[in-house]
Amino acid sequence: MSSVSKVFVARLVGLAVLGPDGESIGRVRDVVISIRLSGQQPRALGLAVELTTRRRIFVPMLRVTGIEPQAVTLNTGTVSLRKLVLRPGEALAIGQILDTRVRVTDPDLPELADADVTVVDLGIERTRTRDWVVSRVAVRAGRRGLRRRHETHVVEWSSVQGITQSALNLPGQGVAQALMQFEGMRAADVANALRELPPKRRGEIASALEDERLADVLQELPSDDQKAMLTALGRDRAVTILEEMDPDDAADLLGELPDTEAEALLEEMDPEESEPVRRLLLHSPDTAGGVMTSEPIIVTASTTIAEALARVRNPDLTPAAASIIFVVRPPTATPTGKYLGCVHLQALLREPPAHLVGGILDTDLVQLHPRTPWRR
Repeated sequence: MSSVSKVFVARLVGLAVLGPDGESIGRVRDVVISIRLSGQQPRALGLAVELTTRRRIFVPMLRVTGIEPQAVTLNTGTVSLRKLVLRPGEALAIGQILDTRVRVTDPDLPELADADVTVVDLGIERTRTRDWVVSRVAVRAGRRGLRRRHETHVVEWSSVQGITQSALNLPGQGVAQALMQFEGMRAADVANALRELPPKRRGEIASALEDERLADVLQELPSDDQKAMLTALGRDRAVTILEEMDPDDAADLLGELPDTEAEALLEEMDPEESEPVRRLLLHSPDTAGGVMTSEPIIVTASTTIAEALARVRNPDLTPAAASIIFVVRPPTATPTGKYLGCVHLQALLREPPAHLVGGILDTDLVQLHPRTPWRR
């Protein structure tokens, strides 16, 4: 199949990136565009490629020898593994330029002259010098947020005004497109994508994410990024997000904040949500108590295998929490009755559903005191 010399950026996203011998390198996640001050056609400098390790790197367009419906082929299998970092005057096509409000001056489309128009895609093409430039812009009239679909028009770059560095700094631009991209992605992948964006855009997207989704994403970020994002959210939203987070993750995050700031956030949290977090914060992070979960699965010995498996299937549980069930005498709410033993997930899967967990207890699990030193 012949390679194309013209393509819309949105069609590139998700394509496999292959070396000359067909070896897999990663997948296209965005295109790096150079915005020129003089109003000349922007250049497509390269691809933002996500490796299998989730790291995003920059691959120059000059390395691209072929673009086909299923893959982008490079002229070499050796690429720089340095993390993608945007330079001044550069922008991400999907992450920053799409959804920009522009003005269209195409004489063939007078109805767009005074319309509220936004960019929905960029068309790039290869020149005789092998450079790739933005030649066309797909735009849509109508205010964002209206449910009625509007017709999309493709116009020449020269007929579009408003894609400038200053315009790309407007609040809210590109957020809708980014949220659509993140749909269906794992929280860890969204966290990696957010780390690649400029702080301003990262904050805009974080503000637009639903509370539960943002809590999941926040838990996947390094502690420094967590603190910065939580601070940028503002007090009220930060409290809401902390309530949505798992208690152990919330405790880890609050433990990184100054004591006065952490206490202020805890005071505003719902008491039912803050109580397990406070309990975890009593323990040093380098002890067993500092890494424990406050929400283990706890049942009595008379619980059936089927009932225990139903508890394990809870999608809100982490894989670690779902791998083991603790068996106690009543009550099961903390402080519980006497600890009897534990049951591992594999043991549950081997037993008939009607049997009781009390018959397959593991009593040899090493017990740790909360103050026992713990090496992460």
